[in-house]
Amino acid sequence: MRLFHDEEDGPAEPVRGMPDKLPEGESILWQGRPSATALAFGAFRLRWVLGYFVVMTVFRLANLSATGAESGALTNVVSSSLMFAMVAVALILGLSYAMSRAAIFTITNHRVVLRYGAAIRKYVNVPFSKMASAQLKRKSPRIGDISFQLSGPGQPPYLHLWPFARPFKFSKPQPMMRGIKDPQEVAEILARAVHDHAPEAVQLELDQASENERPDLAPAAGVPAT
Repeated sequence: MRLFHDEEDGPAEPVRGMPDKLPEGESILWQGRPSATALAFGAFRLRWVLGYFVVMTVFRLANLSATGAESGALTNVVSSSLMFAMVAVALILGLSYAMSRAAIFTITNHRVVLRYGAAIRKYVNVPFSKMASAQLKRKSPRIGDISFQLSGPGQPPYLHLWPFARPFKFSKPQPMMRGIKDPQEVAEILARAVHDHAPEAVQLELDQASENERPDLAPAAGVPAT
């Protein structure tokens, strides 16, 4: 089983979201897609883009006001900034939607599979045997990320994983199911599958908010939380 591969003009998927047919004894426990909105704000930093336009507009207005510019010039600055901001937002939202529709995350009783890529289909297989830990990070009450720390050689490059890579983990890239809905339920499914396949082999790490809201998650699944 290859950890990472892509298919530019490959045949139709034998199983939705999977590069190959499921081996005997393997079954799908959960499938889902990332939220397009979560990709826009998380991977493409939509807030930062909007903040940039706000700061630059205020800076230009301040400079024009200091030089005694007329109100018409100030209006032109606001109008042009608003137009460019709308174009940037539209591009980011469109790209986020396309990548969201192309991506499918799958949890089986043996592994996690990430399929993504709007132009070229890419797959990342994360067998439980190569999974050192899984970290859940809540972004909102209904949206969260689950990243996977891998063990052993043959890890996929960061740029090949992006935007489904844990941010800033360049030396040891971590595949990440970004922007999934109902992350607590998904984490429970993953933890139970890991526990059934290899008890205590993988550590599930919860963020502080998750631990406070659902303290029974890790014990119920048989995987320790930190």
